[in-house]
Order: sequence, then structure tokens, then C-alpha cells
Amino acid sequence: QVQLVESGGGSVQPGGSLRLSCATRGFLFNMYSCAWYRQAPGKQREMVARIDSMSATSYTNPVKGRFTISRDNAKNTVFLQMNSLNPVDTAVYLCSCTRGPLYAPYWGRGTQVTVSP
Repeated sequence: QVQLVESGGGSVQPGGSLRLSCATRGFLFNMYSCAWYRQAPGKQREMVARIDSMSATSYTNPVKGRFTISRDNAKNTVFLQMNSLNPVDTAVYLCSCTRGPLYAPYWGRGTQVTVSP
């Protein structure tokens, strides 16, 4: 059974840091690209960062230099290190993995990140 379980969210003050984890099971993780998305209330879901099976990474402009995506294939886990957080980063963060553009992605249920004074 495929599972993606996010953890590490919480409440933090502006300027703080959080490290999100997405533990996966049920598929050949090392062959999949994974990404972190976020969805704030009333806004569309947006991709924050992506890492492919060769660990090449890409980021949306607002988080470049602040967020770092990484993966540990031995643990079937993808991470998102978030630094210098600000209130606009407040959202539910979701993990997604896919074999490629012709395949439906797997999704986790998300973890809440709240940045407030």
C-alpha cells in the first residue's frame, strides 16, 4: 500500500526554521521524483520545491535561498529545510511523488506550517 506521511510542521515566529519530512512506502522511491507543494487558505496549490531521482533540484522563486529540498533513498524519505520563514509561508505543506509525467502522482495529507509573531 502506497503511503506518504508528512511531519515536522508547526508554529514558528518570523525568521525561524522548520524541517519537514515525508516518509514514503509502497513504491520504488529511488526511481521517483518528489516535490513539496503548499496551499494557503483561499489560494491555489503551488509547487515549492522539487527533487528528481538523480537529486537535481528546483525551487519556486519566493523560496530560493531559504528552502532546501533533499532526499534519503535509504530511508525512502524526502525533506524540506525551511529557513528565514515569514508569514507568507503559512500554508499546508504536502508531499507528492511521481514516476514521471505520464503517471499519476502519489500525495500525502499534508502538514500545517504557521508563521506568526
